[in-house]
Amino acid sequence: MSGAVAGRLIDVSAMGEKRVVPKPMKQVLEWDVAVSEKLVKYLDQNYGPLSKYKTHFKGLEYSCHGIPWLIGTPTFIFLFSNLAFRQLLVNILLALFLDIVVVSVVKAITRRRRPPGNKKDEMFATISVDKFSFPSGHATRAVMLSVLLPLKYDLFLPIAILMMAWSGAVCASRLLLERHHLLDVIGGIVIGVLEAFFMSHIWLSSQSAQGVVNFFLDETQAGASYDV
Repeated sequence: MSGAVAGRLIDVSAMGEKRVVPKPMKQVLEWDVAVSEKLVKYLDQNYGPLSKYKTHFKGLEYSCHGIPWLIGTPTFIFLFSNLAFRQLLVNILLALFLDIVVVSVVKAITRRRRPPGNKKDEMFATISVDKFSFPSGHATRAVMLSVLLPLKYDLFLPIAILMMAWSGAVCASRLLLERHHLLDVIGGIVIGVLEAFFMSHIWLSSQSAQGVVNFFLDETQAGASYDV
């Protein structure tokens, strides 16, 4: 095993201590690194160069970045007062928070390094755990949203298909941008599906969602009496 591969298989914690990966896991990670590199190289040679699609890949990256979603969702909650729309947005916001917590914890535990081809200076608005690779947060978020919404709403079929296509494109772009290895993306897909089913079981009703909005925005329901 080359020194470069070995270096990728042994991560360094924030305390500066080396964590030796068990041999079976080393073999899995080594296979993943090799397969990911070969897949990207094959696509680059036969359908590329992939660099000409970089703008599209970056667009997909931005479309599922956590910051725009975390800013946009509460903004729309504030701007629109429709109960059904607010119910949707409040639950999406809760799902986004759940995803951030789960991904951050898993990344902090696994501490897998990103592929050597990843360019850190091209990554937009990252935090400390974003230097780690497993799982792909973009994959978890895209898959969670594309599975959760069809579970809770009877979506027009073309819209559901479009959401699935978007999430699949986001997942593929993580590998093709060399942000993640193949297993990072697959792990993200699995986690995203689990998050979607979990959120579907704790989905807030319109009344509960409005209660959350009232708490943070200090809104009162029309016609309610607050005499003391």
